[in-house]
Amino acid sequence: MRFKIIKLIIVSFFLALIAGLFHLQIIKGNEYYELSRYNRIRIVPVEGNRGRILDRNGVVLADTRVSFDAVIISQEIRDKEELFSFLSRTLEVDQDVLLKIFKDRSAAPFVPVVIQEDIDQKKAVVLEENKFRFPGLFVNVGAKREYPFGEIGAHVLGYVSRINQDKVKKFKDYGFSIQDVTGYSGVEEYYDNFLRGQDGGFQVEVNNRGEQVRLLGMREPVKGQDIVLGIDARIQKIAGNLLSDKRGAIVVLDLDTGEVLGMVSAPSFDPNIFTDILKSRKRSRLFLDSSAPMMNRAISGQYPPGSVFKILMALAVLDQKKLSTDKTFLCNGSYPLGRRSFRCSHSHGIQNFTEAIAHSCNVYFYNVGLLLGPESIEEYAYLFGLGIPTNIDLPYEEPGLIPDPNKAFKRSGRSWSKGDTLNFSIGQGDVLATPIQLVNMISTVARDGKEIAPHVMVSIGEAENKELILSRDIDVPKEYFEDVKVGMKAAIGDYAGTAHLLAMNNLLVLGKTGTAQSSQGKRHHSWFVGFCPETNRKIAFCVLLEHGGSSYYACRIAKKLLARMRREKII
Repeated sequence: MRFKIIKLIIVSFFLALIAGLFHLQIIKGNEYYELSRYNRIRIVPVEGNRGRILDRNGVVLADTRVSFDAVIISQEIRDKEELFSFLSRTLEVDQDVLLKIFKDRSAAPFVPVVIQEDIDQKKAVVLEENKFRFPGLFVNVGAKREYPFGEIGAHVLGYVSRINQDKVKKFKDYGFSIQDVTGYSGVEEYYDNFLRGQDGGFQVEVNNRGEQVRLLGMREPVKGQDIVLGIDARIQKIAGNLLSDKRGAIVVLDLDTGEVLGMVSAPSFDPNIFTDILKSRKRSRLFLDSSAPMMNRAISGQYPPGSVFKILMALAVLDQKKLSTDKTFLCNGSYPLGRRSFRCSHSHGIQNFTEAIAHSCNVYFYNVGLLLGPESIEEYAYLFGLGIPTNIDLPYEEPGLIPDPNKAFKRSGRSWSKGDTLNFSIGQGDVLATPIQLVNMISTVARDGKEIAPHVMVSIGEAENKELILSRDIDVPKEYFEDVKVGMKAAIGDYAGTAHLLAMNNLLVLGKTGTAQSSQGKRHHSWFVGFCPETNRKIAFCVLLEHGGSSYYACRIAKKLLARMRREKII
């Protein structure tokens, strides 16, 4: 009886074993065969190079070169400690640093993880020679973004880096993954869809030791499109050097086309550090730096425009026919209003329209402001593009601010007063503008009311930029623009003009200074905006020195800018 029970157990065991083998080999055989087949097939991605970014003369501003990347496939690692010890010795990087990179960048066991980018060729050879010891380790031929000019003009170009989790979620429907490189800020971000290449790859059969057996197929990567900018690398160098130890911005526009010829913001950053995964500390310091080196002050910095605002005030009062150019006001150095006194920079005496612009007389424009009224000032500010984005083809442009007199109580808890109108009249109070807005405004004045949208891109691939060249006509009579230009010409040409420093032989410059008060007792912001209507290439330009003091210092920078551009025969 006992023997029968044992025999029954043994028979039952073998029947179960046979049933299991039948299930695995017959019923599930095809499924497991497919799994086995795909397990021995490895997809090796090959990144499509990004398109180049060129200046107007063909100078390369951003390029891509071949690089060697050390890559690991997590699921194929056998001895993690031995692998990372070997990598640390070969790559000459601390083992804990490599482990952290691996942990941070691991998305799934089968997804290749770039453990170090742009290793030199000797290290790449050592890794290749040791692949048989470490299944899952291989060298990928990748692409490295390079910015030859470093910090100069970095805000226009932007930078590239591995895509962050937020962008992966936002753009997952567009095929982005955690390993992708994408553009951040500047042209790299705004035109990322055009610059990005299409990735290709190899389908490789490997044996059980991870060694390649044969190539099963491949898809060629496709290079992204090149983009040509209106930027002139020579102007970028000149402007970058002039602002090297300062905070501020310089913008230069082509008056005929609206193309940005130069745009530099300071302090700046080196975009090359974002392509090196071992420089994370340097990147972190940039974002925490109180001087805000990552902010493009040319389009995102918002400052009171100060006396530059008087240009549109002058046009508004003529257009409204509230006074003529021969109307005079007496300046005793201040304007009394109730118990307060609103100051002027000097006691200018009797001032007419042209003299008031040339000498930047506050008292004259206090009177102009009261003639116009705050609602009319607000209307003309918007008409000339303040308080709204210029829609330049760069990300993160700020709109500035033009106060609404009818909403003053809601914003500050008190009603609008005459004192607010006086401050409004000279570009102070709550008024804020960006350098790109002010250079856009001055270029519109130079064209007698024709506004052309500022833009950085000239062509993508073979296609020229046509859609972005938007224009509109401001309905102000041409003679009024001419009257204002007489005042701006006198600001440089007259010995007592606020920008007389800019008087240069054989170079006609028209413009307006601005010394804008800042809060918390800090130094004033220093402005100069102007244009050169008779040069070979007609330009409008803006110089801002953040907390730079008197407008005299902006004029000094502007003079050096123009002199060096003339010396290099740019204008």
